[in-house]
Amino acid sequence: MRTIGKEEIVETVAELCISACYDLCGDVSECIRKRREKEKSDVGRDILGQLLTNAEIASKDRVPICQDCGLAVVFAEVGQDLRIEGAFEEAVNEGVRKGYEEGYLRKSTCTPLGRENYGTNTPAILHVRLVGGDRLRLTVAPKGGGSENMSALKMFAPAAGRKGIIDFVVETVRNAGPNPCPPIVVGVGIGGNFEKAPLLAKEALLCSMEEANPDPVFAAMEREIFERVNRLGIGPGGLGGSTTALSVHIKEAPCHIASLPCAVNLNCHAARHKTKVI
Repeated sequence: MRTIGKEEIVETVAELCISACYDLCGDVSECIRKRREKEKSDVGRDILGQLLTNAEIASKDRVPICQDCGLAVVFAEVGQDLRIEGAFEEAVNEGVRKGYEEGYLRKSTCTPLGRENYGTNTPAILHVRLVGGDRLRLTVAPKGGGSENMSALKMFAPAAGRKGIIDFVVETVRNAGPNPCPPIVVGVGIGGNFEKAPLLAKEALLCSMEEANPDPVFAAMEREIFERVNRLGIGPGGLGGSTTALSVHIKEAPCHIASLPCAVNLNCHAARHKTKVI
């Protein structure tokens, strides 16, 4: 059985926190470039160009892409043949604290009603899965408040079907307007139950920009939502244009015969997430 120490986890999480906030993912920047070429609005093209310039400066000067460095959402796939020395959750939180401190990242975690800031951006929102093997796969996805606030969940009756889901996703984006900092990435979770659907939607935001659902039924839904969302005219920065969404991703799970849960999780144009396997 392979063993890794707490300190390696701490350093890895800290590194991922900083990189996720400094370095725009390559597939995201490439998607923005492609959408800029197709953007019909002069203002929209200018804004997309500014986003690319901002990302270049952030990476070169080692500063955050955005002042909202988000809550630290961490996905961990833990190999069942791996032994972790020390408390795993404690190591993750120590890594977040270290990364946000050393990276000069804004700390946004506070108490829900009193609004007292913890000053460390901990505790992280941690999702853990046990998988085969002896490796630890860590993904840090800092999530900003503006886009998260525009997300939604609806417990449909099964009769709502495909059309009901698509209409709901498009309406969620319409209601969000400029608030999630478009162009956005749209994550959709279909199925599961009340808590599973939002997690599916969050996981959908980790897909690469060009990745399509392997099921042709859901892939077709992704394309239709993408086309309808970009016809809304919200555009880059909410100032009009044909690029409201960069991509749409659906993840699905089996659900109860009496229900059809659907969650929409919106992400800003930065679409921050970084992964490392140790």
